[in-house]
Amino acid sequence: MMTFVVIILSYLVGCFPSGLVLGKLFYKKDIRNFGSGNLGATNTFRVLGKKAGFIVMFLDIFKGFIVVFFPLWFNVDVPSIFVGICAVIGHVYPIFLKFRGGKAVATSAGAVLGVHPLLLLSLALIFILVLYFTKYVSLSSMIAGICCLIGAIIIGDIPFIIVSFAIMVILIVRHRSNIVRIFAGNEPKIKWM
Repeated sequence: MMTFVVIILSYLVGCFPSGLVLGKLFYKKDIRNFGSGNLGATNTFRVLGKKAGFIVMFLDIFKGFIVVFFPLWFNVDVPSIFVGICAVIGHVYPIFLKFRGGKAVATSAGAVLGVHPLLLLSLALIFILVLYFTKYVSLSSMIAGICCLIGAIIIGDIPFIIVSFAIMVILIVRHRSNIVRIFAGNEPKIKWM
């Protein structure tokens, strides 16, 4: 019973729409009506600026990070990363917003941070390098997701391999329109790096 509570609670934590709340409270903007219409940190950076973007990125990472400790705090026998993927699913498919959420990058990073922090440092470096050379956040995110699976395989943690594969698939599926735009040559590039 408690395992079910932890799973639902983790999903609900993931559902918290940081970008939407910050935009409406402090900028009087619904970020779903601007830029890509996405609720995540990248669209927040583009629509509301760097300060808001960093706050949303932190909050979205925190959602994934905090839930991986729920099994310990609630004394349930479930791999922490399985609980982390529940927050990721909540971020991507929030029940309160008709299941239309973000793209799972920051929340996934938070879950990985909580379970394998050294791997996340490597993934962050890969993300930054790809971003620096290509200026595509979407491509950087997908490559980091693929590298996460490779890292999980190297580590040899079976639950983490399963979740990393799921995260990679979610990232690629959620970025399918970005993939089309990259090949068409009209994917927006960041201007601040």
